[in-house]
Amino acid sequence: MRDIHILVINPNSTASMTQKIAAAARAAAGPFSRITAINPLEGPAAIQGPADGEAALPGLFDLFERSLKTDPSISAVIIACFDDTGLWELKAKSRVPVVGIGEAAYHVASVAAERFSVVTTLSVSVPVLEENLQRTGLAARCVRVRASDVPVLELENPESDARHKIEAEIQAALRLDGIGAIALGCAGMADLAADLTAQFKVPIIDGVASAVRLAEAITA
Repeated sequence: MRDIHILVINPNSTASMTQKIAAAARAAAGPFSRITAINPLEGPAAIQGPADGEAALPGLFDLFERSLKTDPSISAVIIACFDDTGLWELKAKSRVPVVGIGEAAYHVASVAAERFSVVTTLSVSVPVLEENLQRTGLAARCVRVRASDVPVLELENPESDARHKIEAEIQAALRLDGIGAIALGCAGMADLAADLTAQFKVPIIDGVASAVRLAEAITA
């Protein structure tokens, strides 16, 4: 098997989140994969809804183009925002596969269970994710996109009650939605997936790990 170099781009400018994403990506990667994780230096600190997504595009596109131009070893690119910011534009012009973590999580959740729900951050992101589910062809498999009312940057604050709110929304989904899996709807939740899977005894899908494994599968 050949070596695989996966570039992970966090489209927001929060370096601590990029570090968390990089750790999750490396934990999921196989022995022949190398992970590089980067983020723009400018742009929104978090992507919460379409306005932030639009504001993140210039930095994301510039970083993507410069990275592919200067590093021919890159085998695949992961866009590490669950909104799949800029994903379709980059797929259309990239010389390598481009995978979104939202896209990847939907596909993996649909394999893990016949029906799944998404637990995301704020309600402003819900329409974006619903539109993406339509575009990936998996809207019929997703029962509901649920907002936990957790601002993205609260996931970086160990003193916040973010995890408690996410747990409460997962409990509600499992009680009410008739599902067999949950997709965590934010890259900042990547470090929670394993613990939540053990806690709730159903697959809790992290989009970062899902995207790494799909990128490996299509570039092997």
